[in-house]
Amino acid sequence: MLSEKLFRCMKPEKDLTMDSLSVALRKEINLNAPWDLIEKFAHQHREKPEDVNRGAEIIGNALKAHDIPVTMHAPELFLSLPGDASIEANGVRYAAKPPAFCASMPEGIEAALIYVAEASGGTPLDRNPSTSNGNVTGKIAVIEGFALPNFVAGLESAGASGVIAVNPGEMIHWGTVSTIWGTPEPADLAHLPRIPSAAVNQEDGQKLIALAKSGGRACIRTNLETGWFKQKMPVVEIPGSETTQEFILLHGHYDSWREGVGDNGTGNACMLEVARVLWNNRDNLKRSVRLAWWAGHSTGRYGGSAWFADTFAIDLDENCVAHMNCDSPGCRWATDYSNISCMSETERFVQKVVTDVTGQQTKRKRPQRNSDYTFNNIGISACFMASSMMTGEKRAEKGYYTVGGCGGNIAWHTEADTIDIADRDVLAKDIALYLEAVTSLANAEILPFDWRATAAEFSATIAEYEKAAGDRFDLSAAANAIKALSFVLDNLYGAMENGTIDKQTANPVLKGLARIMVPINYTRCPRFTHDPALNVPPLPAIAEAASLDGVPPDQMGFVTTKLLRGRNRIVAALREATRLVESAL
Repeated sequence: MLSEKLFRCMKPEKDLTMDSLSVALRKEINLNAPWDLIEKFAHQHREKPEDVNRGAEIIGNALKAHDIPVTMHAPELFLSLPGDASIEANGVRYAAKPPAFCASMPEGIEAALIYVAEASGGTPLDRNPSTSNGNVTGKIAVIEGFALPNFVAGLESAGASGVIAVNPGEMIHWGTVSTIWGTPEPADLAHLPRIPSAAVNQEDGQKLIALAKSGGRACIRTNLETGWFKQKMPVVEIPGSETTQEFILLHGHYDSWREGVGDNGTGNACMLEVARVLWNNRDNLKRSVRLAWWAGHSTGRYGGSAWFADTFAIDLDENCVAHMNCDSPGCRWATDYSNISCMSETERFVQKVVTDVTGQQTKRKRPQRNSDYTFNNIGISACFMASSMMTGEKRAEKGYYTVGGCGGNIAWHTEADTIDIADRDVLAKDIALYLEAVTSLANAEILPFDWRATAAEFSATIAEYEKAAGDRFDLSAAANAIKALSFVLDNLYGAMENGTIDKQTANPVLKGLARIMVPINYTRCPRFTHDPALNVPPLPAIAEAASLDGVPPDQMGFVTTKLLRGRNRIVAALREATRLVESAL
């Protein structure tokens, strides 16, 4: 862990200390501008391309009202725009919603229903992606929970002709079923969903489950428009006073399902106020700060952030120090900060920020493959996906099931995500949290990344995979490589603490380690490409070592070949990281 002495050396040497600057900036937070934006968005759909563009103009005008320069990008994004859907069975028509990127079949598909029991259990957002015990070929699969991309893809691969997702409550939630991150490449087109999917509410879903169990049939109809649409995206650059070319990226999507106040109007409002405060105090920033509002979040499967990552890849690679996502802050009853998404190297930093701002203790949650975490393949350290959440007790009191945003409010991705979801007091605290995080990173003398924590995570992961693999695959080379890296990292941080390595030497190494370590921990694809929108296990190149028990004997040679190549990738990266650290010693 980073020592307090080292943390102190990460603070700026200006007359205005980091602590006093933080206090001063928090005092400047004013809810007038962000709440005005929330009220405007409460009457502005941001789902259809033309509505999304009007939302961008609202953000742009709000920035200009505070004399903040804004660049309005307008790329062509590949989007899927859900229209309507329906399920008909035994003469009854059930209301439904199609997820983005499912197949559009307004004429409908009629087939036998089959209940896929394996979809049950866990939470609505954490379903087993295995397929049914029965034969789903040519049938419409009825599952419980949300229409998750991995599960729908698995059912399609198994031969299902359609999917009906039974949502947990009385509301029907919008979503997306594409596994493709951002705009597809030609080879990705084969992975676009080719079967219709539709979500229904719990009451109707139970009737369809009963019908499926009795051997009934149904017709599923979906209507979507998929194609290329020009989408505006505001970007603000707040220049630093010293290391101007380096920047912190704060980002969040502004498109939504209908009004989408809690997901993500509150996030847009939070970013607006952070931009206003930092612009007025830009002379007190050492590094630059870049704020970006994304379109195409759900309808483009993170299409806006993927376009930005592709278009500005070299700038991001050379100059982006860290990024943080701002999604669903400031929501009703969301007072819990105990579980924050961040990478191992940023955990201590995040813990300090959360405690300083909220007084709460937090623990790290490994970032999942969602929420515009588009920059893993470039290799950029990250913290935050969401911030405040409802406590477990409050969710239990309200009878809420697990959802992916709105601070835990089940209005997420529904017509109920209105201004009632926003909370002024929670929003003020979340603004302070993001403001503190961005400012601290922008002004850190030495970047507050503890790569020893990441090395410890790698060591534990490799040990876990070694134990599971036994004598079927040798991971000792990877284990030895992480030991060597851990040794030189200890020397590096010791030298940083005693002052024998200055910031000019330390910071390029700390940033360079991200370019090496983040990709091997969070990606399978090469740098500057995008992994599918599916969760990635730690050190994915060798993750299959943990599941060799389930490999048939005639497949073992193929799997171990894959593991051999993955081990080579890991060892080469760890040795590169070791050489980078050694260059500073």
